[in-house]
Amino acid sequence: MQVIGFCRFSYPAQGGFQVEHEEVADRMAYLWSDARMEERFRHFETICLPGLKAQTDPDFTFVILIGEEMPERWIARLLQLTEDFPQARIEARPPGPHRQVCQEVMNSVRDMDRPCLQFRHDDDDAIAVDFVALLRKAARDCAALVDQHRLVGFDWNRGYVARPDAQGLCAEPTVTPYWGVAQAMAVQPRVRQTVLNFAHNKINQFMPTVTFTTPDMYVRGHNEHNDSRQKKHVKPAQLPRLDALGETLFRDRFAIDADQVRRIFA
Repeated sequence: MQVIGFCRFSYPAQGGFQVEHEEVADRMAYLWSDARMEERFRHFETICLPGLKAQTDPDFTFVILIGEEMPERWIARLLQLTEDFPQARIEARPPGPHRQVCQEVMNSVRDMDRPCLQFRHDDDDAIAVDFVALLRKAARDCAALVDQHRLVGFDWNRGYVARPDAQGLCAEPTVTPYWGVAQAMAVQPRVRQTVLNFAHNKINQFMPTVTFTTPDMYVRGHNEHNDSRQKKHVKPAQLPRLDALGETLFRDRFAIDADQVRRIFA
């Protein structure tokens, strides 16, 4: 079954953000500012990409949606970071309605005559190295359910919240359902709706879902430029620093290398 991951990399959509802007130009200026992009790239390189590149099942496509007008220096940097990631497919689009554009791009890379598995992924989050393999297994194990419904959701709710910095990684375990990371959807042939058509925390209102509580399947990145952290009265999370055993776990489970984090964030 075809597996497609989807990442919006600072794409200036109309809607789709908790931080609103009056004009598209204002959104572009906010998204592509030097300070924000430097942080996004550090997280993308050290947190997001390693686990994707290390998947035990490499048979998947990873779509990265960017804006057509993204400055060339950022596009060049993105191409460099994904040069050794053959599953990556960078798609540039002009600003447009968030769900409509994401749906068009997702469907442009899938075989509409076949069922597929889709997952959304933020550029500062990580999935475990066996996520794609376990997603395929979940779909096989739930074949009767998948065959009976246009859409079926899959959600792994156990993982970590983590903040990288120049000293390494601060992180703590969490069990949070429908958080949008390590979450996927089985889609029947010729169904045009995609995983991006639904708010991640509400998919169980629109389709049957299956939840898995083991194993640890994600790292939810925590940083100053999280879209969800731009609202007023959002309190900073106090995360304990990982010890050597914790760093080993992150390297083995998510391919996140604390030494690389220290080097990139120094």
